Amino acid sequence: MIRIRTWLRRRAEDVIVLLLAVMFVAFLIQIVFRYLFNFPIGWTSELTVVTWLWLVLWGAAFVVTEREEIRFDLIYAAVGDRTRRVMAIVTGLSLLGLYGISLPAVADYVTFMKVQSTAYLKIRFDILYSVYLFFVVAVLVRYVWLVVSAIRGKAPAAFDPTQASSGV
Repeated sequence: MIRIRTWLRRRAEDVIVLLLAVMFVAFLIQIVFRYLFNFPIGWTSELTVVTWLWLVLWGAAFVVTEREEIRFDLIYAAVGDRTRRVMAIVTGLSLLGLYGISLPAVADYVTFMKVQSTAYLKIRFDILYSVYLFFVVAVLVRYVWLVVSAIRGKAPAAFDPTQASSGV
């Protein structure tokens, strides 16, 4: 199971690398056409925004781990394991409620957006915004796992400044 999870995580990182490469190339093309040829083109800006949207939501859903998420650690790090467990349960249940309630409406809206497309690349908005559905489902699965772990007695790890990373 761990091997499958590691393989899937690596493939999710591959998608991130591809998105970054596409965004970088589009950005360079935009600079060349605008400043070298004095001929600004719009599709490069649109592609950069689309790849950025997918990059952020895909990364938050499948690449960034719970330990690498941004949070306010001042209070969290000052409390004991039991309090951290309670905080994890309350936070997790709150997020599960909010994302769970919003999921049907978000899915309806994303499927409704098939009637519109982007200006230059003609990407249908339902395809463009479908990444948000992946994100919401991934968040729901992640917080179900975290709440169940906290209920079973596993406290979230305390912040260790010697183990801090950039998330990359």
